[in-house]
Amino acid sequence: MRIEGKLALVTGGSAGIGKEIALQLAAMGAKVIIVARDLKRAEAVIARHPRSIMLLPADLSRSDEQERVVATVAERWPDLAILVNNAGIQINMPATCIGDGGRGTEFRSEIEVNLTAPMVLSFGLMPLLARQKEAAIVNISSGLAIAPKRTAPVYCASKAGLRIFSRALRYRCEDATPSIRVVDVIMAFVDTGMTRGRGAHKLSADIAARAVIEGIERERREVWVGKTRLLRIISRLSPALACRILRNA
Repeated sequence: MRIEGKLALVTGGSAGIGKEIALQLAAMGAKVIIVARDLKRAEAVIARHPRSIMLLPADLSRSDEQERVVATVAERWPDLAILVNNAGIQINMPATCIGDGGRGTEFRSEIEVNLTAPMVLSFGLMPLLARQKEAAIVNISSGLAIAPKRTAPVYCASKAGLRIFSRALRYRCEDATPSIRVVDVIMAFVDTGMTRGRGAHKLSADIAARAVIEGIERERREVWVGKTRLLRIISRLSPALACRILRNA
């Protein structure tokens, strides 16, 4: 797929991987709409490419805001060609505890942002994408969708759900709108605000973003980023070993 001249929407585009995806797409000649809650951070991103990056402020943890994004894009940007469902939340729990620790509301927001929002945006924006000669829906899942860790069960479940959703959506596009590519990105452990203070040997956000964009350009169905390529091999040879490795990640 040719990036130059395309219009892309990137959720969570004001920080981390989403920010780098937006900046790199803009540098390659694309127009980019970033969906974000933090206006100050979003403005800093736009300042890097003021002619190429636009802001659509929204809180994707709210169902009404998800629907508003779809309606706004349909009205203002009908030539959308690339949708990158990148926004994500990870709620970490103590290593050992009973119950949800009073975090039920946070867990529901986690599911809304990580799983429900990509579903709503993908289905809602497919009619726009189907008008283009070539288009892509890119869902950022995780190595934790393959083998979960005990401290983030809801995050792992939401990313596993997103991975299965991507496969099923791909089937639908192959049958009805083959011009739309559905890309599942299995993301590695990346140095972002979400992972601050946790672990070492993280992949940089710019390298992670580059892998995503290369996957779009090469029309890949799956993009295994960084060490997830090794996880892919291990999980095929011994799923139990993959789970043991990531259990306490």
